Amino acid sequence: MKNLEGKVIIVTGGAAGIGGAMTTEFTERGASVVAVDLNEEAGKEKVASNPEKIAFLKGDISKESIAKEAVELAVSKFGKLTSLVNNAHASRQKPLLELTEEDWALSMDTGLKGTLNFMKAAYPELKKTKGSIVNFGSGAGLLGQKNQGSYAATKEAIRGLSRVAANEWAEDGIRVNVVCPLAFTDGVKQWKENFPEQYEEIISKNPMHRFGDPQKDVAPIIAFLLGEDSQYMTGQTLMADGGDIKLR
Repeated sequence: MKNLEGKVIIVTGGAAGIGGAMTTEFTERGASVVAVDLNEEAGKEKVASNPEKIAFLKGDISKESIAKEAVELAVSKFGKLTSLVNNAHASRQKPLLELTEEDWALSMDTGLKGTLNFMKAAYPELKKTKGSIVNFGSGAGLLGQKNQGSYAATKEAIRGLSRVAANEWAEDGIRVNVVCPLAFTDGVKQWKENFPEQYEEIISKNPMHRFGDPQKDVAPIIAFLLGEDSQYMTGQTLMADGGDIKLR
């Protein structure tokens, strides 16, 4: 399937984990990808796997300069920018009363601030191409999951930001949607080890009784939102979670 042929996509956190899976899936569907990540080793491996279609930028997404550099790299290497996926987000899992100012700053800076930085930097190029943005929310925010205070709050802030951008930028031809994934990543694996009871509770209540595979289950949903088949969708939250949460 080549439904992303001709697309040029920035993926934050695009070297490993769910972001790495998206980078692979998008290029298999015909897109070119700029992967922005702190993991330089994984980034170089991604580029080596498909040097014609993948470029890597090492950088901290909370810095506005990195967002601008990523857009410049996309345009210089691939000629344009059509899409942005804000996937990267770092946070610490603790009870609400134990979260420090540093914990809150980590989540907000890499999550909300990083997402906003890249949206603003990408806007001029996406306006030219009538592009699409996919930001990441989370079931943790929708459910108010224990030990996820800074993460959940940031994810819900991202959803609010996305709805405003969808309204403001529709006249520019830019679509903005949100995906909330339930995928078995390295981060989830670590969370499972720290909070096994919560993990088992989620699995038991999930209609499909499993976490999704980042590339097979989640990346295709983002690919749909970046492609032409979703041209009449904006401001929406899609659950890529095996039916775990059913929005109304």
